[in-house]
Amino acid sequence: MTLSISSAFDGGNIRVVSIDGARIDLEIVKDKNSDFYQWFSFRLTGGEGQKLELRILNCAGSAYPHGWENYRACMSLDREEWERVDTSYEGGVLTISVTPPSDSVWFAYFAPYTMERHHELIAAFASYPGIAYRSLGQTLDGQELDYLELGGGPLQVWLYARQHPGETMAEWWMEGAIERLLDESDPVIRRLREAATFHIVPNMNPDGSRRGHLRTNAAGVNLNREWHAPTPEKSPEVFLVRAEMDKTGVDFAMDIHGDEAIAANFLAGFEGIPSHRAEQQAVFDAFSKALVRVTPDFQTAKGYEVPPPGKANLSMSTAQLAERFAAVSMTLEMPFKDNEDLPDPLHGWSPERCRLLARACLDALHAVLPDLRAYRGK
Repeated sequence: MTLSISSAFDGGNIRVVSIDGARIDLEIVKDKNSDFYQWFSFRLTGGEGQKLELRILNCAGSAYPHGWENYRACMSLDREEWERVDTSYEGGVLTISVTPPSDSVWFAYFAPYTMERHHELIAAFASYPGIAYRSLGQTLDGQELDYLELGGGPLQVWLYARQHPGETMAEWWMEGAIERLLDESDPVIRRLREAATFHIVPNMNPDGSRRGHLRTNAAGVNLNREWHAPTPEKSPEVFLVRAEMDKTGVDFAMDIHGDEAIAANFLAGFEGIPSHRAEQQAVFDAFSKALVRVTPDFQTAKGYEVPPPGKANLSMSTAQLAERFAAVSMTLEMPFKDNEDLPDPLHGWSPERCRLLARACLDALHAVLPDLRAYRGK
C-alpha cells in the first residue's frame, strides 16, 4: 500500500506537506479565524511494518510550544485504546518515530472525544431515570448545546467541560462523573443527590470539537474569555449557559480543562476577584485538601500563579462565577502528558484516569458538603 495521511473526519486536524520515503512531513492547521493551534488528529494508512518518521514542522509557532517538551503522542489501532509512542521535540519540530503494527492506525495529541461519542453519551443518558435532558440552544454551526440535570437538593452544582475543544480529557472526565452520578447504589452519590441539584454541560464547544480546533469555537472565539459579556453572535455557547446559570444560581462549579505544559492535575481558583471572601476561599481549600486525600493523581505543589487581590480575569468562567454568584468555583486542569509523580509508561495520562479522577472529585465534594452548606446557608 502507498503511505497516506487523512484527517477529514470528526475532530481531525493535520495538513500533509510532503511524503518522502519513510519520512512524512506535516503541519497542524490553525483554528478558524484564529492563530491558535496545537491539537492534531489524523489517520495513517499503508505503513504496516515500516519504520517511519512523522514530523510535525510548525510546532514552534503553536499556542503552547513548551507543551511539546517531554510529550509523547498517542496512537491507536481501534480508536478505543490509546498508547503513547516514541516522540521527540527539537528545533520546533515534533518527530513521532513509529513502526505501525497495522496498515490503518490513528494518531492524536490526546485520545479524541469525538462528537459522535458525545452523541452516544447523550443518547445513553438523556432518557435515563432520574435525569432530565434539554438543549439550551444551538451553536453557530447549528449543533445542539446539550444539558443534563439530576438530583434534587438545594445546592446548585454546575459541571461543564471542553470550553477549549482540543482538551478532550475534559469530556472523558465528564463521562466518568455522569456514570457515577447515575449509580444510585453508591452511598456517596445518594448523599450528593439529596444535597444538590447537578447541572451538567458535557461539551461547551461542539463546533470547535467537530472542526478539530484547539481552543476556539466556529467564530474563532476563545469561550473562556467571554464570560463577562457573551453574545449570541460570537459566543452563543457561553451566552446560553450563563443565562441558565442566572436562572438556577450557582453554589459550586467545576470548569474542566487540560494543560499542555504542566505534567500534573491541579486546580485554579478565584483568589483575585474583587469580592473575595475568606469563607468562600475556605471551602475551595477544603475541597482541594480532600481531593489530595482521596487520590494520588491530584496535587497542589504545581499549578498556575495566583493573581493578586482585585486582579482576577472576570472574562474567565471561574472568576466570573465566583464574583457573580459568590460561588465556590474552580478550574480543574489535567495534563496532555502524564502525571509525572505517578507515571504510566504505556498510556501516560489516559481516558481511564480522567474518569477515575472525576469519581475522586465527587468524593471530595461529598467530603466538603458540610462546609459548602454552612457557607451557602442551605
